[in-house]
Amino acid sequence: MKAMRTAALMAALIVLFALLGQALGGEMGMIIAFMFAVVLNFGSYWFSASIVLKMYRAKEVSRAEAPELVDMVDRLRQQAALPMPRVYVIPSDQPNAFATGRNPENSAVAVTNGIVRLLSREELEGVIAHELAHIRNRDILTGSIAATIAAAITMLARFALFFGGGDRDRGGAISAILMMILAPIAAMLIQMAISRSREFAADRDGARICGNPKALASALQRLQAGSQQIAMEGNPATAHMFIVNPFAGAMRGIRSLFATHPPTEQRVERLMSM
Repeated sequence: MKAMRTAALMAALIVLFALLGQALGGEMGMIIAFMFAVVLNFGSYWFSASIVLKMYRAKEVSRAEAPELVDMVDRLRQQAALPMPRVYVIPSDQPNAFATGRNPENSAVAVTNGIVRLLSREELEGVIAHELAHIRNRDILTGSIAATIAAAITMLARFALFFGGGDRDRGGAISAILMMILAPIAAMLIQMAISRSREFAADRDGARICGNPKALASALQRLQAGSQQIAMEGNPATAHMFIVNPFAGAMRGIRSLFATHPPTEQRVERLMSM
């Protein structure tokens, strides 16, 4: 059911992109927008992982450099029936983590220095299991494509507002302007809905992988507090990748529909009921 909902939301993003192209350039504009979406998806598939790892200055570590961390990932990935992902450490004091990669065979798990220092062994296992669940469910690719298309819709709409959409009657012009204004908002809402849905699923599956829902619930509470106290340098467009929003401290007052993650209280409640 979750997979069908995610697929429907992804399809809605692509349709929205095509409709925006149609509003700007008629049938030919819709075709060009659709082809552009295909190219963007191809780029996300091959390059999004390396881009985000470089953005956060993540350093790959070996078993010799971080034996406890690498052994933990190795043990949990066996429980999840996954290939061994590459392990990275991010030089940040904020406690957080994310997974990336286009598929399980080309995946990576990245943790910050802050999360290794803050969490207990059991809590860190819960976090790693959550990230491995994202890899197993192929959420990284889904999230990357959704974010890329949503950003492209916003870019296209802004371009159109500045340079206009060509000659058209008054009714067509009003419709095009409304599409330019509303399309980015709709795209953001769809992207955030996809992100929240996949977080709930990764919590559930991660708890099953590590066998300790309570430890993951405790980790989420501590990470939420840490993300609000310690700033993270980076791009807010990547917030959906992390286990908790690393920019939560700068997003107070934003309505829940625009949140990249479900409320931590709801996540904890679901885990404690397992």
